[in-house]
Amino acid sequence: MKGIFIEDKRLGIRVPQLDKHWEDYSAEEQEAILLEWEAIRGLIPDRIAALEREINEKQDALGRETDFERSCRLNAEVAELASIINDLWIWYRISPTISFEKAAAVKSKTR
Repeated sequence: MKGIFIEDKRLGIRVPQLDKHWEDYSAEEQEAILLEWEAIRGLIPDRIAALEREINEKQDALGRETDFERSCRLNAEVAELASIINDLWIWYRISPTISFEKAAAVKSKTR
């Protein structure tokens, strides 16, 4: 599925980027895309767990931090990680019955 899935560095997963309407792909292409998506989708919970650990570490550091500017940076980093987790859950919930075109619209709104 070269070219269909691109690496999203922010999310840490590959996401679909269709170059034509879903209906314009053959049944075989659709099946291959969906199989690849399910493999990628299966990685999302582990990615979320890793980000949650990172949030916990930053929150621990925030609790010990006495420098206001550093506290603000840590807080912003926690907020960004939480935003990434939220976006990952959106991608995780996308099922084969939902058009990838709609998912791509979600992605473009988060940038």
